[in-house]
Amino acid sequence: MDNVFIDSVDTYICDLPVKRPHQLAMTTITTQAIVITIIKDKSGRTGVSEVATIGGASYGDSTVEAIKANVDKYIVPHLIDQSPIHFNRIMTTVSKYVRGNYFAKAAIETALIDLAAKQREIPAYELFGGKIHDSLPLAWTLASGDTTKDIEEAQEMLHTKRHNIFKLKIGHGDPTANVNHVGEIIKAVGDQSRITVDINQAWDEYTASKQIRALEEMGVSMIEQPPPTWNYEGMKRLTEKFDVSILADESTTSLHDTYRIIKERAGDAVALKPAKHGGILETRKIAGIAEAAGFGIYGGTMIESTVGNAIAASVYSTIPEFKFGTEIFGPLLYQDKLTLEDIKVENFEIQIPDDIGFGSTLDYDKLNHYQR
Repeated sequence: MDNVFIDSVDTYICDLPVKRPHQLAMTTITTQAIVITIIKDKSGRTGVSEVATIGGASYGDSTVEAIKANVDKYIVPHLIDQSPIHFNRIMTTVSKYVRGNYFAKAAIETALIDLAAKQREIPAYELFGGKIHDSLPLAWTLASGDTTKDIEEAQEMLHTKRHNIFKLKIGHGDPTANVNHVGEIIKAVGDQSRITVDINQAWDEYTASKQIRALEEMGVSMIEQPPPTWNYEGMKRLTEKFDVSILADESTTSLHDTYRIIKERAGDAVALKPAKHGGILETRKIAGIAEAAGFGIYGGTMIESTVGNAIAASVYSTIPEFKFGTEIFGPLLYQDKLTLEDIKVENFEIQIPDDIGFGSTLDYDKLNHYQR
């Protein structure tokens, strides 16, 4: 049994190019930075994970450089000679000695789970509750910044039955012009699709109050994180004022953040993201308290490549209901991938992998090509 114990942990920073610029409120993505973690046991089996960040430090305080440094120095010493099947115990120990660092913890926990599942030759979701869904609705973000291009892109997605839920990133630039942009897209494809918008914390409460009224009248179904993360009171007032759903994303990082959002009704829906929560175990806790409170749940993304996307798909497959679907489209935005597998989308839904572990086979040639 000694061969099941952890022998080594390696982390790699990679920069992957995307197919088109992806515009958010705080940055425009042309290359996405990710961290790949590989945990190897003494028999040579490997567990692989990925966490992605957006725009360096402009989106949040977890940069790829910090994730790698903190994994290597502060987390790895708690892993060597441990059995990965005890991932819950290991992560409890890690949390006692390492505060915050949710992305770093997610990178380690998911690699542990992948390795534990491979040691038992089972899909990873069997280790945290079992699969409910074989597929999930998949949204696509229209974020080129050009109305005509976005409409053409949406029409192509509808024609190929890839997506019929569209999110528009409208936090960058003039709010009124951006709302008009949404209106044009709804006129073009709104009768065939559901439209949501993401502000990425870019509006103050006055701007949000003015613009949400117009968005609600247009028929937008959900508005994501209008004010900054700290403005719980503003989120609460907006939720009370409008019928359209107000989704908390950046303000629901930890279990405790989410509890506060729910207790104060500072929103009526939450976005899940395994990386921002610190891994799968915490993600499932957050989904549980959101479900108990009657909050809508959305399967979010940090725009991971195929490795991280398979992890998100696996955990989301075990959660009963996603009121707003999921947006784990990341690999479809990349020019290349680090795995032999790709994601499968059929009839507007992403198919959940059933292979051993998280269903990803790392392409080491690609890893070597894209790593820093």
